[in-house]
Amino acid sequence: MSETTGLSSVNKDKLVSDLRVVVSDADEILRASASLAGEKVSELRERIQDRLRDAKLRLADAEAVLVDGTKAAARATDDYVHENPWKAVGIAGGVGLLLGIIIGRR
Repeated sequence: MSETTGLSSVNKDKLVSDLRVVVSDADEILRASASLAGEKVSELRERIQDRLRDAKLRLADAEAVLVDGTKAAARATDDYVHENPWKAVGIAGGVGLLLGIIIGRR
């Protein structure tokens, strides 16, 4: 997995987390404004509910894509390790050695 893929995965996780917070806050605002009366408020609540419903659907889609991507990466890694066990051991050993050197210098 490349560094850009790792970073985009972190960004996707952050985006999904942020969207969850926004959806939760919007739900809370809608519940709090339920007692307000008036035509404008009613129209605004309906628009917010529609957009919130759409956001929830997009959030579910984004989570599904993120989970599928993670599973695909895990499968690819597993396949690679099974096909090339000694290379995988060598790479893991090299990464461990580099980390040991870096940590040892601090």
